[in-house]
Amino acid sequence: MTSIDLGMPAPVRQQAFRRPTRQVVVGGVPVGGGAPVTVQSMTTTPTADVDRTLQQIAELTAAGCQIVRVAVPSQDDADALPAIAAKSQIPVIADIHFQPRYVFAAIDAGCAAVRVNPGNIKKFDDQVKQIARAASAAGVPIRIGVNAGSLDQRLLAKHGKVTPEALVESALWECSLFEEHGFRDIKISVKHHDPLVMIAAYRLLAASCDYPLHLGVTEAGPRFQGTIKSAVAFGVLLAEGIGDTIRVSLSAPPVEEVKVGHQILESLGLRPRRLEIVSCPSCGRAQVDVYKLAEQVTAAFEDFPVPLRVAVMGCVVNGPGEAREADLGVSSGNGKGQIFVRGKVVRTVPEHQIVEALIEEAMNRDWTTATEQ
Repeated sequence: MTSIDLGMPAPVRQQAFRRPTRQVVVGGVPVGGGAPVTVQSMTTTPTADVDRTLQQIAELTAAGCQIVRVAVPSQDDADALPAIAAKSQIPVIADIHFQPRYVFAAIDAGCAAVRVNPGNIKKFDDQVKQIARAASAAGVPIRIGVNAGSLDQRLLAKHGKVTPEALVESALWECSLFEEHGFRDIKISVKHHDPLVMIAAYRLLAASCDYPLHLGVTEAGPRFQGTIKSAVAFGVLLAEGIGDTIRVSLSAPPVEEVKVGHQILESLGLRPRRLEIVSCPSCGRAQVDVYKLAEQVTAAFEDFPVPLRVAVMGCVVNGPGEAREADLGVSSGNGKGQIFVRGKVVRTVPEHQIVEALIEEAMNRDWTTATEQ
């Protein structure tokens, strides 16, 4: 009979391997070149409404957004860029389509970067030299952002449909136009609504260049569906070391995009965890309303200043074990809850006092020595 060594230390969470890339700096935020993966979002307000746009940027900043993109479809939007770029707490990227003059306006306005889409910038190609010169002089990176929904018609005709090869060919062709003028302060995205096509495109792109990559599943869908699609695609690519900055595209308020983005990075060990709730899915053994209790505990600890792993368990099968593994936890049953702190039972309280007891234990302890399991 083979013996089993039970004395092995617990596995240590390790960060995923990172693909080596060039580095660009977006308004002081490094992207690529070994820098931490950043979380982005995009405002949904009319950019010309400076006050509303700045208010939404402030909300995104509070949620942890590190770089924000604003749409510039009109001259009024371009005119608003100087005030937004000056007052935003985080770097602002101007999203430009169709009109090359807005690229120059964004650079002059002090935007931290500009996004252009090769699929709809035919007017841009004869101005690449001037754009490259202006961007280089101002230290403004360019994101070449390819989208499945706006792929160049020439490439659609060549490939028959939107394929990973077509997306990558579009991006690298546009890069080559800038490279002809010595401009390489570039990051790239090749987005598709299908996670499998998107994954294949980014793998191909990563093997074809050393530019930093912005990950996104475009038109990912409503909050639930979009979260799942983005988590699957980002998880695969980031685990392979591909991706330097991300945006979770949801049909939901942009703050939700930021929250999901952080959770994805935390789950992969690419960002220190903040609050992690370990809670059971419930079953016929549960003797407490686990769903309600988990929601109450999550709300109570949402702004807790120290990263904690809190276990909320509903029965005696896995409850004590999971509670012991967490920084703080409860194993519930028979109208009571055993409160665990760093693996030890410290007290038992009535069910209606569980949340209060967890908060009390959290507030009365020194968590500076807490370590992630």
